[in-house]
Amino acid sequence: MSEYQIAVIVGSLRRDSLNRKLGRAMARLAPSDFVFQPVEIGDLPLYNQDNDENQGDAVLRLKAAIAAAQGLLFITPEYNRSIPGVLKNAIDHASRPYGQSVWAGKPAGVLGASVGAIGTALAQQHLRNILAYLDVRTLAQPEAFIHAREGVFDDADNFGESTREFLQNWMDHYVAWVKQHAA
Repeated sequence: MSEYQIAVIVGSLRRDSLNRKLGRAMARLAPSDFVFQPVEIGDLPLYNQDNDENQGDAVLRLKAAIAAAQGLLFITPEYNRSIPGVLKNAIDHASRPYGQSVWAGKPAGVLGASVGAIGTALAQQHLRNILAYLDVRTLAQPEAFIHAREGVFDDADNFGESTREFLQNWMDHYVAWVKQHAA
């Protein structure tokens, strides 16, 4: 495969989100044959099973982006010890109608940043449980729970030196995982 399209699903809608910043910085650590495409989830309606047979344009766009990707990168904040509702809503939309999930079989990585000391450990665990049910092949190790403290990002939104080394190792594992599991 000459290029790997990676769908980046960020579970934050905030314009200046730490997790959006994390996603952009992670993409700069990847090799040139990996192309990271942010997937918009903020315009999705609330999931309602009544709409399964007539999914709206935003839902169809989401499903097409996921279907076209060779890999997934989930980047989530932690809200009340779990994932944000907007992320769960996107996951539900792309898994429906039953039997027509676009998630199945895709290799994925899970990351998150938070100002809290444990990063996004609990949100990531909840997300991994959901993804396992949907047959998403999620990279298990190494894990990365980013404590967004002074020095994690520089003024240009790149990683500071120690963070860059740690996350380059994560990215190297993720790249190998996607290459191994991409269909």
